[in-house]
Amino acid sequence: MDHHAHVLVAGNIGAGKSTLVAALARMRGWTPVYEPAEANPYLDDFYREMSRWAFHSQVFFLVHRARLHQQAAQLPGIVVQDRSLYEDAEIFAYTLYRQGHLSERDYRTYRALYEMFRDLLPPPDLVVYLQASVETLQRRIARRGRAYEHRISRSYLAALNQRYEAWMQGFTAAPVLVLPADHMDFVAQPEWIPHIAAAVERLLQAAARPQRYRFTVQGPWQPGAPVLLPLDGGKASAPGPGPSVVERQP
Repeated sequence: MDHHAHVLVAGNIGAGKSTLVAALARMRGWTPVYEPAEANPYLDDFYREMSRWAFHSQVFFLVHRARLHQQAAQLPGIVVQDRSLYEDAEIFAYTLYRQGHLSERDYRTYRALYEMFRDLLPPPDLVVYLQASVETLQRRIARRGRAYEHRISRSYLAALNQRYEAWMQGFTAAPVLVLPADHMDFVAQPEWIPHIAAAVERLLQAAARPQRYRFTVQGPWQPGAPVLLPLDGGKASAPGPGPSVVERQP
């Protein structure tokens, strides 16, 4: 594809977003955009004392994510971005507010800032959502060994997962490709990457409607099964190269 396309890779902590973005960029030559290069100076304090530092940490992430979104929207070719400002507000800030870590006053101030950015920035062309269980998230978080993440509780991950599912069901700004990340280890099985890239390209080329498409396989969950990409929501009628079937979801 020669024209511009902005693809957001969304998912909970430890789902595999950065790994997928890096792999797609290497394989296809797409431009990667990662989480803010400048470390969040509040993050370690936040995981130690959420109620005190939640507002500071979320505003830092939001401002930096908005800047990255703006930059990504102006780059040529296909751009794949690790996490989005939508998630900062609709998942993390919302969950912190519901859990009592953000006051009503702080949350309203934060939402006003987020809604201004959201309305000013162009929407993405596609969202790739890595859907993973809490067990998978905990295993991958432990594997990458970031010290500050050791304080993340199972209940917090579960609350984030619930919010991700609710948000994705109502997201209408762009089409969403759902990847069942429990079955996909992009480090141990890099064979998945070309098939995911092909699915992304087909959805972008087809100018898919803003709805959910689920990446699945015909047969066991391992690379090499037949593939078809029915964008009209129909059933696969013939095999093709690769392991994926993308089925439209209501």
